[in-house]
This record gives sequence, C-alpha cells and structure tokens, in this order.
Amino acid sequence: MDALDQAKKAAATAAINDHVKDKQVIGMGSGSTMVYSMERLAQRVKDENLEIHCIPTSFLVKQSIRFHGLCLGDLEEFPSIDVMIDGADEVDQDKVLIKGGGGYLTQEKIIAAASHKMIIVADYSKKSTRLGQHWKKGITIEVIPMAFDFVRNRIQSQFGGKATLRQGKTKYGPINTDNSNFLLDWVFDSDKKHNWAEVEAALNMIPGVVDCGLFVNRAHQVYFGESDGSVSIV
Repeated sequence: MDALDQAKKAAATAAINDHVKDKQVIGMGSGSTMVYSMERLAQRVKDENLEIHCIPTSFLVKQSIRFHGLCLGDLEEFPSIDVMIDGADEVDQDKVLIKGGGGYLTQEKIIAAASHKMIIVADYSKKSTRLGQHWKKGITIEVIPMAFDFVRNRIQSQFGGKATLRQGKTKYGPINTDNSNFLLDWVFDSDKKHNWAEVEAALNMIPGVVDCGLFVNRAHQVYFGESDGSVSIV
C-alpha cells in the first residue's frame, strides 16, 4: 500500500471509529476513500455486533453495502440520517467541497441534507487553500439532457470559464447518471475570488440544472489522512 492509500485508510478508519455508534442510520458516499470506510464499518459491525442501517448514494455503493453484508436502507424508511460519511474531490480552507467527479453529486447532496452531520474523509492531496488549486477538472453540474446546451452557454456567459459535456470512455456519447441525466464539468477561473455560496445558489437556479457539485456549509468535519500516516481533523 502506497502513501496515498495509507492516508485514505487512516482517515476513513478514524472517521468511522469516531462517529459510528450502535443503532444509527449511516449515509454512505462514494469514492476511493470510501472503500476503506466501508471495510472499517463492516469490521466494526461484525466485531461489536452493531445494529446499523446504511443509506447508499449510488447504485455502486448499494452493491458495496450488500457485498459487505451490511443492512441496506433507504430514505423512505429512514428520512432522518444520523451521520453521513463521504469523500470529496477537493476541500478548501473554509470546508467548501467540490464533489461529483464520480457523477453521484445529486444523490450525495440529498443524503447530506437528510443527515444531522456530514463527515468527509480524504487524503492530503484533496486539501487546498482555495478551490481549483489542485483539482483541475472543475465543478460538475447534473443537467436534464434536453437543456445541456442551454445550461452550458448560460454558465459560460454568467461565470466565465468553460463547461464541457462529460463523455463516456467505453461508449460513444455522453455519460448518463444514475438519474438518467447528463453531466457538465465547469472549469472556472481559480485565480478569481468567488463567493461559493452565491455561485452554488445561482447554478442551481438555472432551468435544467438538477444540482451542482459545490457543497457549501455542508461538512461538519473533514478527516485528512496525511502523508506520514497521521490524521488531521478540521
């Protein structure tokens, strides 16, 4: 295991140890760090005989919950979630998140909104002073297919930068989300100062936008696995 994977595992283990308790409902996010979160949660459930229900943020996470023998739930049964454990593509000094690299941003934001607290697990490469410092793929916006060109033009004229329709790698044409929508990746000017709360609200007001990968004032705590194997919490 290299330093980056060790950092991911350390952050995930610490977060699961600190925030998971018996008889809780846990929202489970996606991403490479969440692989270790799922493994640690499954181990604790087995060792401590915990009664835990897991709410997935994607089809893949749903399959992982089943694979690890964890109890699967949904928002219809559990509309109030105790804690959400999730990853991020980038985290700035104000704990503003960019998420959506995997395409599950809408489900993740729904689960985050239903949770009493959102705990982020990440490795040291995701820590930035400002958004765009390290993550160069932009902010993902989920859009209704018929509106993608309109939305792309509106974003570029209103905010600048470049918004690109995400294409599939193993199939011809755009990627479809779990909700059968398209994804735009908006690469913004990272040298410009942005009010991210205003940007998030403005993006979500564009007709045709389902949601965007900006998560402002959502993260309760962020667990960063460091290169030396330690964990820092902000």
